[in-house]
Amino acid sequence: MPGRQSRRSVLAAITALPLTGALSACSGNDSASQSTSKSGTKGKTTITFWSALRGSQEVVDEFNKTHDHIQVAFEQIPSGTSGGYLKLSNAARAGNAPDVATIEYPQVPGYAIDGVARDITDVISDKLKAKLLPQALGLTTFEGRTYSVPLDVEPMVLHYRKDLFDKYGLEIPTTWDEYTDLARTVRRTGDKRRVTFFSTDMGQFSAWCWGAGAHWFDTSKGAWNVSLADAPTRRVSKYWQRLIDEDLVYVNPPNSREADAQVGNSLVLTRHSGAWDAGAQMNARPQQKGLWRIAPQPQWDPSKPALGTQGGSTFAITKDSRHPEAAMEFIEWQVSHPDALKARLSSGASSQYPAATELIKVGRAAFDRSYYGGQDIYELFEQEAQKVSDGWVWGPRMTATGQVMSDAFARAAAGSGTIESSMRAAQDGTMPDLKALGLKTTQHST
Repeated sequence: MPGRQSRRSVLAAITALPLTGALSACSGNDSASQSTSKSGTKGKTTITFWSALRGSQEVVDEFNKTHDHIQVAFEQIPSGTSGGYLKLSNAARAGNAPDVATIEYPQVPGYAIDGVARDITDVISDKLKAKLLPQALGLTTFEGRTYSVPLDVEPMVLHYRKDLFDKYGLEIPTTWDEYTDLARTVRRTGDKRRVTFFSTDMGQFSAWCWGAGAHWFDTSKGAWNVSLADAPTRRVSKYWQRLIDEDLVYVNPPNSREADAQVGNSLVLTRHSGAWDAGAQMNARPQQKGLWRIAPQPQWDPSKPALGTQGGSTFAITKDSRHPEAAMEFIEWQVSHPDALKARLSSGASSQYPAATELIKVGRAAFDRSYYGGQDIYELFEQEAQKVSDGWVWGPRMTATGQVMSDAFARAAAGSGTIESSMRAAQDGTMPDLKALGLKTTQHST
């Protein structure tokens, strides 16, 4: 079949090994594509879609209502780390993966290398690419080949309790040095309050390192180059280690009851997260309406602002799809049409920042500003999204890398090791997985 690809063509810096279950053809010339041309095609094409995202059923219902030639059969699945990714991988191995699957950014390279996510370079239109924030599309494109379509991109922002800032006469920090001063001031106020919590997972920490200029992975010089303890990462590690050592922050497992209680009981004055979390905060703690505001993340060098992202999802067409053009038509509508976002937002409050910038006005219009004291948070998100640094590359096995990292962070929090040693442990734990994939690798520890 035309379009079969080797591992070498998937993400460039890869040794030549045959790809088991090689990718199906996705050019416009194959029979599957011919049978699923857009409006005007006789008959009806049905495609399957798996997602854990809230509002997906509403999106599918709206699409099916307005599209006669393509219909979508939707299945709600668990979130990725709660079983969704295992389900997708198992289905792909069995040859019955859905046409379209939701994949978070860190997992895109791995699913591309495994041949689960199809190379969609030939079916994604230039018109759609032009609508997407370049930094978002860059996270799904490798060596000029695209493997999934971004839905949202979530720049890191600083959530802060305005009422408590006013009570203690605190200023919003613009630099990380100012944030340290704030942390010490909050500690002196007593009442068990801390400036924030350090979450022992990859999400927050990777965004901080990204914004500091780190590059944990790159694919230059024909190899996967791994550097989880590069100079920017060490700088961020030492920074947060100092805050932990001085007892200026809480340290919690990700999504823990402890963190929830600290926020709910007004024990933390700031939170660091992607833009999406503003809506999550509204849904989780309606009783704190009017108390929170959102500001830019502190910077290492305010004259050269830079950010990473936390969160965000993409849509991939799988190798098993017999209808790649129909699948792409659905994806394009889902990520760029106002009716798609309106349908998703009908399922509840959301502050996701669309990768298709034309939809920002839709999200802004639907968002209830009263929770944040009338603040136009989308104006802030729009400014911050422009600060997301180009060039970040996720590794081929980020679920495993993240688990090693999280375990090491937890040990460090208990007094066994440091954040910096945790990153070296994460690198050591990552290399065997990459080599088992047959990838050419290099690593740098300084």
